[in-house]
Amino acid sequence: MKRWLILTAAVLVVIVFGFSLIDANSGGDINAEAQFAAVNMDTSGFARATAPWEWQFPRDFGAHPEFQTEWWYYTGNLETDDGRHFGYQFTIFRRALTPSPPSKTASEWRTNQVYMAHFAVTDVGDGAYYHEQRFSRGGAELAGATVEPVYRVWLEDWQVSAADETAQATHITARSANFAVDLALEQLKPPALQGQNGLSPKGEEPGNASYYYSLTRLRTEGTITINGETFTVSGATWKDHEFSTSALGTRAQGWDWFGLQLDDNRELMLGQIRLTGGDREPAFGGLLVNPDGSTRYLKASDFTLEVTQTWTSPHTGATYPAGWNITVNTGAGDPLR
Repeated sequence: MKRWLILTAAVLVVIVFGFSLIDANSGGDINAEAQFAAVNMDTSGFARATAPWEWQFPRDFGAHPEFQTEWWYYTGNLETDDGRHFGYQFTIFRRALTPSPPSKTASEWRTNQVYMAHFAVTDVGDGAYYHEQRFSRGGAELAGATVEPVYRVWLEDWQVSAADETAQATHITARSANFAVDLALEQLKPPALQGQNGLSPKGEEPGNASYYYSLTRLRTEGTITINGETFTVSGATWKDHEFSTSALGTRAQGWDWFGLQLDDNRELMLGQIRLTGGDREPAFGGLLVNPDGSTRYLKASDFTLEVTQTWTSPHTGATYPAGWNITVNTGAGDPLR
């Protein structure tokens, strides 16, 4: 059975470095930018994803600072009334530098949290891609994530914020020199818990997992501005929110992720972790979300991902997959292709 897909795949690889803290009482010019140093791979003292999470929403829309890494990831496909097509991606990442916050001082700059945001728009008709990223510390209100009084995740003036404490309606605003988005999102389905009640294993070793839910279909309306021209758009967005400390095993080489919205009001999350030797991590699977919001966990053996096209970077010579045939055994008769 062939379906039109209205949300493209994304590949997520995150590495965030440590940064130095600034004391406001130290004198001299104050620079709010994060300063990067050597990678700290020590995960001792951080919480690990080892057992199912006791989910509470909207509480769990917010931050989980006891875990080392967290992200809020929005991707969507939008179009104008006359069919001009755009894609967008808005993501904020949080990285804890230490398991515990620093001791309290008079400085509002001192923090053990660093944030990164990435924002991109694709103008499909023009074949143009625009992107920008920012870094900041989680102090002095420069960046953060909260649910009090309402859900809000931000880095400077890039943010997603809820209309009220239920967070059923949210608003994304982000602007750079050449492009911007101003989008209203409405949640149409309850959070879909990935893996085993939200515990998403990425390997056989205990703790190599994340806590992971998705809002798989968010009605989206608003504007996209490119080079001073503003377009009124509508469509659908997918949100992923994950938090973890150590998610990948030592043999992991790459991670492919697909968030697919089907025209029959179902959604699919499919993923694979590529291992050394060419095989695939069997612990990581996918999820089928039904029109009523109910879900079915998909084991790695329930679907196949066949690469049909590749793209070679002219800069590095590296070759990447760029097209796939996907077959899923949904357990309801004929497989979904």
